[in-house]
Amino acid sequence: MNSVNKEGSSSGKPASATSRSDQFLTANNLRICYSEYGEKNNPAILLIMGLATQMIAWSDEFCQSLADGGYRVIRFDNRDIGLSEKITNRKPASLPKLMLRRWLGLKLNIPYTLHDMADDAIGILDALKIEKAHFVGASMGGMIAQLITAKYPCRSLSLTSIMSSSGNPKLPRASSEVTKVIMKRPKTQSENDIVNHGIKVWRIIESPDYPTSDELLKTKILESFRRSHYPQGLINQLVAIIENGDRREFLRQITAPTLVIHGKADALVPIECGIDTAKYIENSDLKLIEGMGHDLPKELVPRLVDMIIQHIEMVN
Repeated sequence: MNSVNKEGSSSGKPASATSRSDQFLTANNLRICYSEYGEKNNPAILLIMGLATQMIAWSDEFCQSLADGGYRVIRFDNRDIGLSEKITNRKPASLPKLMLRRWLGLKLNIPYTLHDMADDAIGILDALKIEKAHFVGASMGGMIAQLITAKYPCRSLSLTSIMSSSGNPKLPRASSEVTKVIMKRPKTQSENDIVNHGIKVWRIIESPDYPTSDELLKTKILESFRRSHYPQGLINQLVAIIENGDRREFLRQITAPTLVIHGKADALVPIECGIDTAKYIENSDLKLIEGMGHDLPKELVPRLVDMIIQHIEMVN
């Protein structure tokens, strides 16, 4: 077992906010926090969230709406994030050193890979005794879901890849303005500075047609910060994404029915990334949403849920 903080707090103290619905299981030798919606005998949907983002980003409304469609919905904190285990027995990732080694063509020594995170997801199914599931991933979660459906076709009923990418190196990237805001660190690790930084990041990537109110945005950032705050997890996951690189070889192997959803106004992962993802997955369905950025605004939840359920029902 990895040397980790079992309760998800980076300080070693118990996390300050564990909701009544939070549960824990062991997957891939890691203690993973998860929660469920719907009946256990319904077909399973596993929701996989993105870079350094906790499972609560899949809102209760989103999860319950999927469950109301007749599904067992499971969301979870990825390793190194939220209340799931933190990887502390391996050398922490260093982004500058990683980029230098990559440029020199040297082997990348990183704490873990996206393939490891895909195995975490399969471990969750094993722990819950679920043979097959529909996989829904957002951003980095979409990348992980892509790898799962490519590597584990017998466990995959369908794939929904939201605001993600194929990893094709020829695709456009976020603008320098967006990258500058994303990569800038908060002044300190105080609650106030973390919230202010989070607001700046959110404002530059959110859906321009569906902006989040200042009050709600602050509430969401505070909820996430007080639930768990572990900055190294962001770095570790980011280098895992960089190491993974081009996934087109894996996308060509996917046989599960696939839905690709992407916002036309995504400033972080440009629309071309979603189009390219669909291009390399045979018979995939591509849905582009006007005014959607790199988030899941509450105004779009009913539409997104309808898209996912319609896609899954075709499989069923």
